[in-house]
Amino acid sequence: MSATCSTGSTAGRYESNAPTVGVEEEFILVDPTSWLPSTDNAAVAETASTLGLDLQLELSCCQVETNSPVCRSVDELRTHLIDMRRLAGKAAELNGCRLLAVGAPLSGPSRFAISDSPRYRQMGQHFGALAAEQSICGCHIHVGVADQAAAVQVCNHVRIWLPALLALSANSRIHQGVDTEFSSWRAVQWSRWPVAGPPPYFETAEDFDTAVAMMVDCGVMLDKRMAYWDIRPSCHLPTVEIRVCDVQPTVDDAVLLATLVRALVATALRAVDKGVPAPRASLESLRIATWVSAKEGILGTLIDPVTAQRISATELFRRLLIHLRDSLDETGEYASVESALRHKLVTGSGSDWQHRTLRQVCLRELIARAVRRTLPTAPAGMDAHGGPTPDQ
Repeated sequence: MSATCSTGSTAGRYESNAPTVGVEEEFILVDPTSWLPSTDNAAVAETASTLGLDLQLELSCCQVETNSPVCRSVDELRTHLIDMRRLAGKAAELNGCRLLAVGAPLSGPSRFAISDSPRYRQMGQHFGALAAEQSICGCHIHVGVADQAAAVQVCNHVRIWLPALLALSANSRIHQGVDTEFSSWRAVQWSRWPVAGPPPYFETAEDFDTAVAMMVDCGVMLDKRMAYWDIRPSCHLPTVEIRVCDVQPTVDDAVLLATLVRALVATALRAVDKGVPAPRASLESLRIATWVSAKEGILGTLIDPVTAQRISATELFRRLLIHLRDSLDETGEYASVESALRHKLVTGSGSDWQHRTLRQVCLRELIARAVRRTLPTAPAGMDAHGGPTPDQ
């Protein structure tokens, strides 16, 4: 069964009413001989610009980031993600390295040089080893909303589903050649920042701004851009930004996440319009649920953040589908999402693939296979370079 999430033939009738969506994907650059991280992201970004791709530097010099345009449909988003991965992969190859979609480096040292930009240099000076050890990669999903006031209320409604999204997206079990026994080691590393993880419940946009300003004044953030909560109102776009997910091994996986996130925001907007209050899950239960999701992943037993009780992943995602049914039906996406989730609940996430593969092959071969998974294949059954795809 394919895990592909496609809108289907009915989606076009409804897309104009659905929120817009965009995705940021962070990647590791690796050397194809040593399979260690490659640390010249500036050269890769410069080459990408000649290919027509605006490739962003990330905090670590072994990382780059793509940013999709604003998309009206997930089919449009899929096309852009495919194009951007292919162009980023080509830019990497032209500089003697490869593009790798994993949440944390599979090999290499614990620290890397900071990328050469004024902001990143300032972060390196202020946060020291914390910044130098942040060579981790996420998938950030933006969904359009009217304004910050709406965004804050949407965050209150969506925050209880963040642990489920983390479990589904986990793609960082292997780190520095070691099986961490965590599905998302990226989430564990990321939690060390002073403003990270699930956000508090904010009554109003003014409450959100007050909390952010207080933390900037206390020196735990350089500015409001460092409010690194797992969901937040974007500080520069009219969007809600969901930041809890690991970068995805394939485009299909990223599209599935974006489809779910857009439906979550659409469902929340409907609830806000009707005056339905958001669930009052405590920050403590959300943190526990997030930690368990990072540990167990989609094949484990998770935590319901509202009740703080154990729940099977199958039951949690059944409830999620019920919650999103109307929004997914409106865009013609319910059947494909349900099929993709059913597949994931059997085969697992990218982390489960990493775990299975490392039991079969050496670390170098694991990295090589993960690189081949990163780039969209064309035609089916062939890798991006025209060779047969490995056993995945």
